[in-house]
Amino acid sequence: MARGDQLSRQWKIIQILSASTQGKTVSALADRLGCTPRTVYRDLEALQAGGFPITTETRDNRSFWHILNASRQQVPLTFSIPELMALYFGKDMLKTYRGTVFYDAIDSLLSKIKATLPSAYIDYLDRIRDRVDAGPAPRKDYTRFGPIIAELNRAIIDEKKIRMVYFSMGRQKESRRTVHPYRLRHVEDTLYLIGYCVLRKGVRTFAVDRIRKVTPSDDGFQIPEEFDMQAFLQDSFGIFQGAPVRVKIRFLESVAGYVRERIWHPSQHLSDQADGTLIFTATVAGIEEIGHWVLRWGAGAQVLEPAALRRTVGRHAAAMASHYRDAPAEEHRKAV
Repeated sequence: MARGDQLSRQWKIIQILSASTQGKTVSALADRLGCTPRTVYRDLEALQAGGFPITTETRDNRSFWHILNASRQQVPLTFSIPELMALYFGKDMLKTYRGTVFYDAIDSLLSKIKATLPSAYIDYLDRIRDRVDAGPAPRKDYTRFGPIIAELNRAIIDEKKIRMVYFSMGRQKESRRTVHPYRLRHVEDTLYLIGYCVLRKGVRTFAVDRIRKVTPSDDGFQIPEEFDMQAFLQDSFGIFQGAPVRVKIRFLESVAGYVRERIWHPSQHLSDQADGTLIFTATVAGIEEIGHWVLRWGAGAQVLEPAALRRTVGRHAAAMASHYRDAPAEEHRKAV
């Protein structure tokens, strides 16, 4: 049995029990899931071992399984001040996804927690929140993509194929795809869908905000056992894919300190030089994404290898310089 099948089945059990007011018998769950009662028992035991509040009660000499929720009884959870601060802060960080299932879920959770707290406690938390928050930053507005994200999330959990209309920024046109959705991945305030594309006959990534339409399908799929998501993503400098390439970049002293402050890639190696410069080396997937990153540093970064990356960055730098070299000083003064 594939690990993905087990996780999908267990998630369906949680959904069925959460939606049931009277609970479900093992035989009823087995019928819904299309598996044996013995398999259901194993899944229920695994969920209980994982900390899910699943219990049984006996009625008419039959055992009914249900999951605790606020409509029946309170789940015995207590939160410390730091934990509540983390939830408040997490909500601010999810502003990008306002109007989607992710933001709505944490907003609902915080509302339920606040409903149980004394007003003085809430005032104290609000004062703390005024001292620590996630500041404004350029972001995409995912409000109008809420229904699409919800459909993708359901298809991933239920392992159902989807049909979608996708707009390619590079080709500047729409295409119709059938996709086996594997995972949603957040990278630099952009949400991507990773899945097998029937049209391209391979695993591809799709920016969710460029998906024009999603149509769910009743056709199921299974993630191949040989597919390793971590291996698929390990060389990526964010989300793009490509052949592994070793890059070597020199950063001038003026920007070297900023580069040292972060882990940019799991494979990175930083080497301080006697003249104050910094040598950055890593093995990444292709050169497109890291090329954009190098350009962000302007003249503070110099690609040493590979030659293809040097040429790509050089072409972009030359084109940028031409924008300013070709503009007469008099024209600039008039524009100002």
